[in-house]
Amino acid sequence: MRISFRDRRALLSSIAAFALTPLLPRAAFALTKSEAESLISQLSKEIFTVINSGKSERSMYRDFEKIFIRYADVPVIARSSLGVARRTATPAQMRSYTSAFQGYVSRKYGKRFREFIGATIDVTRARKTKRGYLVTTKVTFVGDPPFIVEWQVSDASGKKKMFDLIIEGISMLTLERQEIGNMLDRRGGDLNKLISHLKKAG
Repeated sequence: MRISFRDRRALLSSIAAFALTPLLPRAAFALTKSEAESLISQLSKEIFTVINSGKSERSMYRDFEKIFIRYADVPVIARSSLGVARRTATPAQMRSYTSAFQGYVSRKYGKRFREFIGATIDVTRARKTKRGYLVTTKVTFVGDPPFIVEWQVSDASGKKKMFDLIIEGISMLTLERQEIGNMLDRRGGDLNKLISHLKKAG
């Protein structure tokens, strides 16, 4: 059975959920091309190892959450996903939201991963950008031709992190921020209600 682009994007937005930092305003400090390529290669390897592990969904969610924590600045990601709402959030609310968001993205995208057992991803090149490096990968699904996905990597936050994923010109960072914003709007801007929802959603 062929896998549609919609399903492909669901998987890749899942991976993208592990690096949703805001667009960083500063240039990278000392990040090298090989470091950027190595980061994406290792991240991809860990994700696809879990996908093909045969573990239960619950175990996979735990593994994906560990990967999320390892490769992403979760507090920064959470603040970014809230947009302007973060300005009025209390420190306690931000802690609760960050924890809920972290679990939410791990469950939400982990549910789709079983559909992509047997898929592979390979780093092909990296080029320097104003924000660090744009790493290009080739994703291959069983029975379908490969396609290209680009990953933005930077150390402008002080850590070497991936912060965006681009598929056919579409920024997964932007899409995820919009989705959280829509969830908050549907709850009248009540952050506590959003937190409660994220604890169960995904």
